[in-house]
Amino acid sequence: MFLAVLLAVAASVYGAAHQASADTVAETSASQIVADMGAGWNLGNQLEATTNGYPSETAWGQPTVTQALIDKVRAAGFKTIRIPVSYLGHIGPGPNYTINASWLNRIQEVVNYAYNRGLHVLINMHGDGYKTVNGSWLICDSPSQATIKAKYEKVWQQIANRFKNYDQRLILESMNEEFDGQYGRPTQPCYSNINSYNQIFVDTVRKTGGNNSSRWLLVPGWNTNIDYTAGNYGFALPSDQYRSPSIPAHERRIMISVHHYSPWDFAGEESGTITQWGRAATNPSRTSTWGQEDYLDAQLKKMRDVFVAKGYPVVVGEYGAIDKSSFDSSNNRYRADFARAVAATAKKYGAAAVYWDNGATDRYGFGLFNRHSLTVTQQGIINAIMTGVSGSVAGSGLPSGR
Repeated sequence: MFLAVLLAVAASVYGAAHQASADTVAETSASQIVADMGAGWNLGNQLEATTNGYPSETAWGQPTVTQALIDKVRAAGFKTIRIPVSYLGHIGPGPNYTINASWLNRIQEVVNYAYNRGLHVLINMHGDGYKTVNGSWLICDSPSQATIKAKYEKVWQQIANRFKNYDQRLILESMNEEFDGQYGRPTQPCYSNINSYNQIFVDTVRKTGGNNSSRWLLVPGWNTNIDYTAGNYGFALPSDQYRSPSIPAHERRIMISVHHYSPWDFAGEESGTITQWGRAATNPSRTSTWGQEDYLDAQLKKMRDVFVAKGYPVVVGEYGAIDKSSFDSSNNRYRADFARAVAATAKKYGAAAVYWDNGATDRYGFGLFNRHSLTVTQQGIINAIMTGVSGSVAGSGLPSGR
């Protein structure tokens, strides 16, 4: 406990020491924050991992997160780390809904591994809205909306207060893949409740003051789906009435979160059938009939037209494709092509992209690093991401990630 207190004090002092830089960065344009974020990487299956309704970073087979891991990711060229976080059973009873101090201290400690190295850091509320997760409660089609919203406000108030002295490299994200669990068109009143959660999030964070009054805040639409966020399906941008008056009227401080795993039969379906993607694919029977480069371009152009053009940056908070190289020895080359294309197309349309790494480096894994041995396992995919962020959309000649 004494160590936890020291960590909290040190983080507070560090954040206060960077107040001046935050005030400077607060005037950064939407395009500049995206450029500063560069290539992004997810610390997946760690602080959102759970067992019996309680988050535990080693619950899904990964080792404890260390500074050495974050340093390895930074050395590979990543400038942003997204840290998915679940709270679940670590939230106490109402009306205060107090987050377990040890858990919040550990979240802050992991955030500091990246933040203190100069990286941008995104943290969210990840698994609390999944019906498939034991103990989930942020359920948009539950009849208990008054209780849910009160709990949501109290939890974000605590998180925001913990991080309010951090500068603008710390970005808070309201939730993750929130929907009713049924794939397909959004339904009401679920979408209205998701909009309400986003509004509560923005208002609650802003009211805590400090650097939170001008911090970039990241909000998703229905299931972080591009079509259901940019299209006419019910997404409502939250208002930002409590933001700092020092922010120019024409500037925004709200970002839009989407994910991209299309085509799913290539990117996520656990079979050995569809293993190739893109213009360099050589086997039509192993290539999806949809979701190729033209589709990717149209999707991110849509986000540019609807949000980026109006000053709201877009973050592709997750993308990637699972390892099917045991079925097709050329698969990692196409995974790299896919990663490069997403990174490059995001850059083209003014968005930042954050690769989904779940720590798994065997069949069906997304992992770029072995977190046990602290080694790079997919240098080809990392190279492709860095090439994409630099603006290249070349689709051939990539070194294998194997």
